[in-house]
Amino acid sequence: MIFSVARRLIAGAGVSAAGRPRLPMRLMVSLLYLKHAFNLSDEELVARWSENVVWQYFSGQEYYTPKLLCDATQTGRFRTAIGEAGVEALLKATIDTAVQSKAVTPKEFERVIVDTTVQEKAIAHPVDSRLLEIARGKVAQAAKRVGITLK
Repeated sequence: MIFSVARRLIAGAGVSAAGRPRLPMRLMVSLLYLKHAFNLSDEELVARWSENVVWQYFSGQEYYTPKLLCDATQTGRFRTAIGEAGVEALLKATIDTAVQSKAVTPKEFERVIVDTTVQEKAIAHPVDSRLLEIARGKVAQAAKRVGITLK
């Protein structure tokens, strides 16, 4: 069902007037899901996909393929082709499929809990050069107070 939604979103899916045929819709949609689930760049996604048997099975591959099946730029072109509306339609199809298969209940979508503890904070780490400069300045001041001459 999810892949039929994706096919409707892209005119002429599977056919390319420019030469080589498009990659399978299941592969492209699964790459999109994996990219967002693991917060990867397009290059990291393609490299990890070529090493991961489970990801390849999820993507519809019957056999392990230890090579890059596509270029990282193809995932970007796919996202551009389906657009924001296409991504929303894929999300809707995923949720509808989960409800139909009873993996989740509609009641579970009534309240959303957002865990912000994993978000990056604006914390300066001790290895930052700015903190090193502050520490150097304090050591110089302390040395001056006790009468130690520094070069």
